Amino acid sequence: MTIDFWGLGLQAVNVLILIWLLSRVFWRPVAEAIANRQETTEAGIKAAKATQASADAALAEVSKSRIGIAAERAAVLDAARSEAAKASTAAMAEARTKADAMLSAAKASIEKDTVAAAKANAAQASELSLTIAAKLLERMKCAEVKTAFLHQLVDAIAKMPEADRAALVSDPKGIEIVTATDSTAERSKIGKAVKAALGGAPVLRFVTDPALIAGLELRSPHFVLHNSWAADLVQIGKALKDA
Repeated sequence: MTIDFWGLGLQAVNVLILIWLLSRVFWRPVAEAIANRQETTEAGIKAAKATQASADAALAEVSKSRIGIAAERAAVLDAARSEAAKASTAAMAEARTKADAMLSAAKASIEKDTVAAAKANAAQASELSLTIAAKLLERMKCAEVKTAFLHQLVDAIAKMPEADRAALVSDPKGIEIVTATDSTAERSKIGKAVKAALGGAPVLRFVTDPALIAGLELRSPHFVLHNSWAADLVQIGKALKDA
């Protein structure tokens, strides 16, 4: 077997030329393209990382903002609850004060009405009792009662100051002797007793006044000596009213 060195040499030259051409025409552009692609990829990765970092920072800021908003919301809610509690407490205190004032006013009004009603009832009861007493006393106009009133009148005159008795005796208009019933049959007896008690001889006039119920009274323009059941009932009525 013979080896063709010239053919091998030509093939080797062809291979070298092919390699040179490939390196010049193909591998260098491909390598440059790969390098460019790698640079682009690395730039994209860097941009993505920067974007991710921005996104993380934005997310952290949002989270921080959310925390701040939540805290602010909690503070606002706490302040609102505090204000509501204060307002409720103030409203309750005001309502309690008004209720206490209304209750005090109602109690005072009830007490006032109760006192007024008690006074009115007492006055009505007193008036009724005096009316009943007057009706009962009207049935007791006996001779013994008239005699007793005459004695009381004489005693009352005797207890008067002497100057007052003298003024009655010397009064030119005279003295009225007031009786509850017609005292024609007893005028002489009554007149003598009154003159003796006064110690003189005054002008006497007899007057009938059924309102006395029973009794004898002396009256002049400037003087009245009460001595009757009507006068006694008036005094009792005043005492009941004062009580």
